[in-house]
Amino acid sequence: MTSALGAAGELAIRSLIERAPLASSLAEAFKKAGYRLALVGGPVRDAILGRLGNDLDFTTDARPEATKKILKNWAENVWDTGIAFGTVAAKRGDTTVEVTTYRTEVYEIDSRKPEVEFGDHIEGDLSRRDFTVNAMALELTQGTPIFIDPFNGLHDLANKILRTPTSATNSFSDDPLRMMRAARFASQLNFEVAPDVVEAMKSMASRISIISAERVRDELVKLLMSQNPRVGITMLVDVGLAEIVLPEIPKLQLEIDEHHHHKDVYEHSLTVLEQAIALEGRLGGPNLIIRLAALLHDIGKPKTRSLIAGGGVSFHHHEVVGGRLTKERLKALRFSSETIEEVSTLVSLHLRFHGYGEGEWTDSAVRRYVRDAGSLLEHLHVLTRADCTTRNKRKADALAATYQSLEDRIKVLMEQEELSKIRPDLDGGQVMRLLNVKPSSAVGDALDFLLELRLENGPLGAERAEEELMKWWATRAKN
Repeated sequence: MTSALGAAGELAIRSLIERAPLASSLAEAFKKAGYRLALVGGPVRDAILGRLGNDLDFTTDARPEATKKILKNWAENVWDTGIAFGTVAAKRGDTTVEVTTYRTEVYEIDSRKPEVEFGDHIEGDLSRRDFTVNAMALELTQGTPIFIDPFNGLHDLANKILRTPTSATNSFSDDPLRMMRAARFASQLNFEVAPDVVEAMKSMASRISIISAERVRDELVKLLMSQNPRVGITMLVDVGLAEIVLPEIPKLQLEIDEHHHHKDVYEHSLTVLEQAIALEGRLGGPNLIIRLAALLHDIGKPKTRSLIAGGGVSFHHHEVVGGRLTKERLKALRFSSETIEEVSTLVSLHLRFHGYGEGEWTDSAVRRYVRDAGSLLEHLHVLTRADCTTRNKRKADALAATYQSLEDRIKVLMEQEELSKIRPDLDGGQVMRLLNVKPSSAVGDALDFLLELRLENGPLGAERAEEELMKWWATRAKN
């Protein structure tokens, strides 16, 4: 279906002019070179929804090298890392564009790399898009802009449903990652997924294994950072995709929450994720680290489950096992080492607060809590508060009040002692001078001793620290 603008096209054009005025100059550049250019995919969908951003996707009949030449004359920066797949990217001002030659992209049965063929017609390009709502285009080089919608994407957009342009089986065979995109778009757009698409996802879930870990990771991140990740995660679990890309999550369905707050630990984990999102204002806004930690915080429970005499179950040290499993899973998904370390640290620490009781911790215990959390202290505050999912309001209020008392104590100690900067009262140079030793493991042991002393007693001052160090050194020499 190729039509004159119509109401949807007019809305898209208006949004494009208001939010991305550089698109018209880019279209003019391609037109002068004798090529066609159309805004395509997600930006058209978002323009119709009135939420167009500054990242724009275009499609063209120009071959990649010709596109690169045009962009070099138009943009401030050009990069061609995707040129083998027909894509050249550029940036001008605040606008980033990706221009892709009409193409088809197909994964062979056992191949992890797609085969790309360039085409000459936009309709063929659109037929290979993931979903009908992303298979609309706005032709910009034909005088009057033309709204192109061969698969009734506008209808599906209005009805908030995700369908594939061709059969779902063929679409997911061409690119299995589209199955994860279905879950992601369901979360991002609050759309339903058509029944035939869901059935295809169930029958073809195993095919996701041919997709690289990096691409799977990127889709998972987009899903988690959406407004309603529960929807997408639930879909990944229901169709069997999670068993392959994030198997620790469906395994939680087998574990009964020992406190009987939820039908299983899986439901509890989704609730913790939602509650952590509600508290993200404390972290400055949407935060991947806290969302990953909230989702994964209990994945150590299946491996630590044990029965209690008289009924019930326990999961002793599941936070330790969970921290290790978190590292393994995030490493497999090719997350950065920094992300892996931060998320696994939070998972390992998420139960620490429960030793606080009614506030019996000594100041030294509070100092250790802050020291172990380090730069993640605010994240740990959010995760710990989110982990309270009891339906008993009195108990929930009591837990919140107890944790608030801990935060208040931390604040006071922070003001008194600068807890976030806890260091031994002496530095390495002073230790070596006092002990008359050269750099060695002994210096490290001495600093560890002084740090423990500092954590236990608070600031000692240089004089007392020197006295304690010399006593420790004399005792060490005797042993």
